[in-house]
Amino acid sequence: MISLKGKNAIVTGATRGIGLEISKVLAENGANVAILDIQLGDGSAIKEVEALGVTCKGYACDVSNPEAVDEVFKQILADFSKVDILVNNAGITRDNLLIRMKQEDFDSVLNVNLRSAFICTKALSSHMMRNRSGRIINMASINGIRCQAGQANYAASKAGIIGLTKSNAMEFAARGVTVNAIAPGFIKTAMTEKLAPEVIAKYKEAIPLKDLGNPRDVANAVAFLASDEAAYITGQVLGVDGGLGA
Repeated sequence: MISLKGKNAIVTGATRGIGLEISKVLAENGANVAILDIQLGDGSAIKEVEALGVTCKGYACDVSNPEAVDEVFKQILADFSKVDILVNNAGITRDNLLIRMKQEDFDSVLNVNLRSAFICTKALSSHMMRNRSGRIINMASINGIRCQAGQANYAASKAGIIGLTKSNAMEFAARGVTVNAIAPGFIKTAMTEKLAPEVIAKYKEAIPLKDLGNPRDVANAVAFLASDEAAYITGQVLGVDGGLGA
């Protein structure tokens, strides 16, 4: 059984979707959670995680802004004393063919998906290395490995996450900090719910397990990589994709 009791986690992009599910699964396994998002909304995400019997606090933050991240992380460390787990989950899409893609759409996706992971990791790395312990889990994507048209910005950001993960894993290993990435495939989210049934059917046919994944599938992988059971795993990209990337 995975136990994260006594651990403190930061999850970015955590008020909904996969980020919220990650927060809940970490909490179910005993971790206290600091939820970061650009807006906290009505606070329901915090209440959902708190209801699982752990401490959960929410922090509104633009994670692509280094000054804002530094300030928020100082507050988190004051509130939680230490941080054991960082999940860089924040992400957006602005899909379009390259010839039609606006510069700001390219830049915004790189800023939120990749730059934020660099900023948050840098802000917390000294703390984890001093403690000689830590788990950093970055959210990549199958589309950072096998790309598709209309996602030059998204694919570049997720391929960058993989490179960042592997480089940081090498840098932090001597201090007992592991860095891994998860590459989800097609997951049932608010975005996929908007797709036409025939599009969903096409995706399912391409997946060896013949179904889309659930946010909990991704969250369970995060919980494993955050646990002591994954202590000898670093620099890896774990596909959660029903075999699509095999």
